[in-house]
Amino acid sequence: MSCQIVSGDDSNKAGSSVSSEALRPNIIYVMADDLGYGDLGCYGQTRIQTPHLDQMAADGIRFTDHYAGHTVCRPSRLTLWTGKHVGSTGLIGNAARNLTGEQPTVASLLKQAGYATGGVGKWALGNVNVPEEIENPGHPLANGFDAWTGYMNQSNAHNYYPPFLWKNYKQSFYPGNLISTDPIARGRVAVKRETYSHDVMTDAAFDFIREHQSDPFLLHVHWTIPHANNEGGRLNGDGMEVPDHGIYADRDWPNPEKGFAAMITRMDRDMGRMMDLLEELNLSEKTLVIFTSDNGPHHEGGHSDLFFNSSGPLQGSKRSMHEGGIRVPFIAKWQGAIEAGSISDHPSAFWDFLPTACELAGVDPPAETDGISYLPALLNQPEKQTKHRYLYWASSEGPTSVGIRSGRWKAVNYPGKTKQRRSGNGKPMVREDGWKLFDLTTDPGEQRDVAKEHPEELERLVEMAREDSLF
Repeated sequence: MSCQIVSGDDSNKAGSSVSSEALRPNIIYVMADDLGYGDLGCYGQTRIQTPHLDQMAADGIRFTDHYAGHTVCRPSRLTLWTGKHVGSTGLIGNAARNLTGEQPTVASLLKQAGYATGGVGKWALGNVNVPEEIENPGHPLANGFDAWTGYMNQSNAHNYYPPFLWKNYKQSFYPGNLISTDPIARGRVAVKRETYSHDVMTDAAFDFIREHQSDPFLLHVHWTIPHANNEGGRLNGDGMEVPDHGIYADRDWPNPEKGFAAMITRMDRDMGRMMDLLEELNLSEKTLVIFTSDNGPHHEGGHSDLFFNSSGPLQGSKRSMHEGGIRVPFIAKWQGAIEAGSISDHPSAFWDFLPTACELAGVDPPAETDGISYLPALLNQPEKQTKHRYLYWASSEGPTSVGIRSGRWKAVNYPGKTKQRRSGNGKPMVREDGWKLFDLTTDPGEQRDVAKEHPEELERLVEMAREDSLF
């Protein structure tokens, strides 16, 4: 049974809606960790094999201009959960931040709408340390989730062979994983390895699907692959922890590169298993599946982002405000609703997921959201898609501090090259000689600064950036 989609009226911000006769779809949101724009075959990768994700793109839609919430983990995920960009959240780096249990999240809004809500993987927004902290307002179960299996602490998630993972409010221990006592390891490197966290979390995700196959459900799968074990890289030169190198074992590559490729192919295998499970349970036409990454590719744990050209045609990587640090893969499949083989160049970002999920579930998003539903783009209806006036990022990490895109134009700020002065409204302002301007239509790799040729466009973008100024 195909889902019926009808056009919305002019007052609908997104421009389309699901008809009242249609079943509200299940939503599965899969996020890889530090996967680059160019790491999948359907985005140009030639050496790492990703047949299942490539097939997902062939069966659904691939976005070419989708953006993460930030260039690093925690602030990026915060924009996803809350539907607000960093100008509103105020978090511009990997500083500690706990959710409060009071602000609306995607999970809490859909739970109120009758969805079962589950998640696996890295949480990063509630540092729960011991089981007794069940009242911690940053816990996923205090922020709309019915179930969560995985890591609470962001740094502990570096270790793929952890001594325990959280299952709701309890710790599940893995005595076969023995942790190094070397101070360099910081308690995050296993010297005896038995239980691989990625497999545990994947099994939990599949169990959730089976358990709630008769309910409308929201499932977040926040895998940690292919993030490096940073401490493992410092300790032994190889932080790409994976049970085996698989099809790459005999390649004439450094071991960290074999591990990086094996991680991605293992994740790809599990995406194929997920699609098979949905087919087995007759859920393919009732489920929207989204796949993306939390930021650009890393160069840690002995791995180089240049080895596989992980940013593809883009400049920069993790911690950069250039496209390679924030533009990420985005694939979506919803059999019977999304046209197979579609491609969209609609500029969208993580904070758009909340209003999109709300529209699909038939609930109103909070009035203060920065997001715009990208449902029309998913359904290959670009004429109905409302666009952002601009997309904004600010960062306290790396050599670039601000990125802003408006239409074809992208401005990037280099704070180390500027002097500060005060604008007329009293806010700090970065002098224009600290900015570079790029035309993404002709130069997606941001190789040519055109600020001097188009000063009026740079001035326009800087003025918009000042509206959300955190620099």
